[in-house]
Amino acid sequence: MDGGCAVSHIATHRQGFAAGYTAVTRAADAVNFTGIGFGVLRLAAGETWRGCIERETAWLLMSGAARVKAGDLEAALARTSLFDESASCLHAAAGTLVELHASVATELTVYDCLNMRGFAPRIFRPADVPNEPRGKGQVRDRSLRYVRTIFDAGNSPPEAGLVLGEVVTFPGGWSSYPPHHHPQPEIYHYRFTAPQGYGHAELGEAVVKVREFDTVCIPAGHDHAQCAAPGYGMYYSWVIRHLPGAPYTAPSFTPEHAWTMSRDARFWWPAEGGHD
Repeated sequence: MDGGCAVSHIATHRQGFAAGYTAVTRAADAVNFTGIGFGVLRLAAGETWRGCIERETAWLLMSGAARVKAGDLEAALARTSLFDESASCLHAAAGTLVELHASVATELTVYDCLNMRGFAPRIFRPADVPNEPRGKGQVRDRSLRYVRTIFDAGNSPPEAGLVLGEVVTFPGGWSSYPPHHHPQPEIYHYRFTAPQGYGHAELGEAVVKVREFDTVCIPAGHDHAQCAAPGYGMYYSWVIRHLPGAPYTAPSFTPEHAWTMSRDARFWWPAEGGHD
């Protein structure tokens, strides 16, 4: 389905996205339990998108090159690899005049929420977004992944309503692990190092198979660990919406699996033939 979020797993775009803007969820849709709008904007070389935005919005560069303007800010952004390069992003408040000019074929993912509060726009470049190797040294690095937090409550004004980031899951590995949850709703959007790549996403006790261009809407309070099939790197963007009086700060890890975060955790491993 386009433009809603009545189901948690949206798998209707596996052939890719058409030129222009494709809405996957809409923030104001009555069936969208996340309250987050998500879509994909594809611009041809030389094409420009401009407008005065009606709600808080972020544009995350997936591939290509574009000159972005927001108010008095302007920057040239480029990206060739989701897996090997950190993020470039524009984040702006409702009422901001925004212009995106693509110098080559360019794709951006777009995130918004029904937040009308004002704040100064900001452009994030790869140097602003650390490539954090989270899970290093835990359970033989089986959940080692790259986490890129673009903006959150720590570097955004209090008027902002969104938190945005990326995760790169190594082939055959886990991410968002140990299983964790939070009272704020979230959306994941997936890409893979090969078109046939896939992984699995937990939604509480349910597990869904995710493929290229899939999107998962995560209900508040649901655990949502992820894993990638061997041979395939798995990327997903993640966006969280702050709740009134309850901004997102950190997840809560499921107690029964939280022990795996200890560097000296003891667990079974084969005595022979168990080398990586």
